[in-house]
This record gives sequence, C-alpha cells and structure tokens, in this order.
Amino acid sequence: MSSAAAAQPILYSYFRSSCSWRVRIALALKGIAYNQVPVNLLKDGGQQHSAEYKTLNPMQQVPTLKIDGITISQSLAIIHYLEETQPNPRLLPQDLKKRAQVRMISDHIVSGIQPLQNLSVLERVGEKKMEWAQHCIKSGFQALEQILQHTAGRYCVGNEVSMADLCLVPQVFNAERYKVDLAPYPTIMRINKALLELEAFKVSHPARQPDTPAELRA
Repeated sequence: MSSAAAAQPILYSYFRSSCSWRVRIALALKGIAYNQVPVNLLKDGGQQHSAEYKTLNPMQQVPTLKIDGITISQSLAIIHYLEETQPNPRLLPQDLKKRAQVRMISDHIVSGIQPLQNLSVLERVGEKKMEWAQHCIKSGFQALEQILQHTAGRYCVGNEVSMADLCLVPQVFNAERYKVDLAPYPTIMRINKALLELEAFKVSHPARQPDTPAELRA
C-alpha cells in the first residue's frame, strides 16, 4: 500500500446501516477518498461486538471514521467534522435560520426515529419487531412531513443539499425495508426521489457497497 493510500481516511461501515450511509454520502459529496472496512452487524454474533472493534468504538456501533489522526464515532459528529475541515460544498446553510432548520430535521431523524427502530432495539422487541418499527417510523414521518411542508424547496431545506438530506434518504430506505406505507408522506417522497438522482447518493447506496451481498447488489 502506498503512503498516499495509507493516509486516506478509514471508514468502518455496514452496507445497510443508515448511520453509515449518512457518512458515505457526506464523503462522496465532499470528494473525500477513503478506505472502507466492513463491520458485519449480523455475522459472528455481530462483528461490532469484537474486542478489536470495541477499542475503536466503545458503543459497538457503526460508523467509525479514522481521519487526520483521530477516531470519530456517531454519524453527525463525523459529518460536522467533515463540514468544519472541508466546508465545500456546504452541508449547513450560511443563513442561521435555515441552519437551525437543517439541524432540527437532522436531529428529528437521528434522535427521534432511527434509534427506536435500529437493530439493537428490534432484537429486544422480539416477535413484534416489524410492528414496532412501523409504528416508530410512521409516528416520526407524520411529524416530519408537516415540518418539511414549511422548510422544503427541492430538498429538505430550500434548494441546496444539506445534512438533513443525508439523514432523510437512509431513513426512507429503512421505512421501505420495514414495509411502511409511504403514500401519506408526499413531501418526504418527492425530496427522496430528487436526492436519489444525485451521484453522491447513488454511489453511497447500500446496493453498491463492498460488503453488499451479491443478491442485493444493484
């Protein structure tokens, strides 16, 4: 491996992890080359629980990014670091009111929807995990649809891709996985469709990752 390759950031990721997908989109948008290390959340009892990985991420979650001599976990913390160190293209608007809206929508998804239907929670729920996931996503999407009706242009906040959009698309993917009826959320679906046309969202898609099972590849 060349010294240039060795200096590239390393992203520990799982192809279907929505949190990992957020970071992959950010890296793609900002044109940051990186090496990807798959962490299979299901294999071997969950590779995120291995002693080796736990030293990188004590929460035993993905993603984890090694960059610039530090190790960062939590997707929004990673995205904020990328934004502050490589601010072009912007993922946070310059306008402070729009910036607050972007953060609000991001937190709505990252704190109010996704954690309630992630793997560790569903394992605890047991037989009713599909029903539980659908309930959590529907409840969150009902609120999100109302919010976006006031903030959206082409994307979540106006007409520029922002951190909120990086959170939205993976969450819609989760909703589709859990067979949520998305007809009641036309604003969400319109924005999601527009974003999936962008190259950064395509190359980072779960169907196109190194660890994507062959039967799920695009």
